[in-house]
Amino acid sequence: MDVSAISSNDDGPARGEAVKEAARRQLVERGAAALSLEDVARAAGLGLAEVEAVFPHRDDLLTALVIDAYDASGAAMEQADTAGAPAGARLLAVTRALRQWSFAHPGEFTLIYGSPVPGYHAPQDTVPAAARTPAVLAGIIRAALEGGELTPPRRAVPGPPLLLPAAVEAFGGVPQAPFSDIVERGIVLWSTLVGLLVFQVFSRTHDSVKDEAAYFDYAIAVAAESIGLDVPLGAHTD
Repeated sequence: MDVSAISSNDDGPARGEAVKEAARRQLVERGAAALSLEDVARAAGLGLAEVEAVFPHRDDLLTALVIDAYDASGAAMEQADTAGAPAGARLLAVTRALRQWSFAHPGEFTLIYGSPVPGYHAPQDTVPAAARTPAVLAGIIRAALEGGELTPPRRAVPGPPLLLPAAVEAFGGVPQAPFSDIVERGIVLWSTLVGLLVFQVFSRTHDSVKDEAAYFDYAIAVAAESIGLDVPLGAHTD
């Protein structure tokens, strides 16, 4: 179902935003698995019928929240990016921006990067928004490649290419050797970023790392080495 179309009917936009804001509070307090239209309606001060006029089913509301979360986190990265700056500095800036967004919006972060919601399957509508984060990373990697900022890897990914055609197309094709596996390495960087954020947002490192912001920068720099990119480490903000 096209959630954006539902939200555009009559007074849908204002009501839809009120419903989503109440739902976001529920995400923090109770988690996505416990989300219900009845509870959201109560929290928003609306009748259930008013909520259902905008989001007929719980999954419609979840889809709207997922799209908003991906869009907001992607926008935070895009706004932090500075085209023309050294790629390492750009990478550090955009990953810091995603970290800041994640800590500021733990419920939404958990919705898109935490455990799957039982019984919910994200529709195709969520794909463009979800693609914004890897697109920012891919743009920086591509700029570093074209600008001669990458160090060739010491060893290539063994065996045949590990990518689906869609991933190759999204990056703009397979580069020539010695960077022919840069897309695979970029996915390693992306998954490392998300995993690092999961550890930090869910407090998996608080009892082993004394400065989590500094450790985040260090981990990004280490992960960036896998694509041959040098990330400058210096002052950081929590």
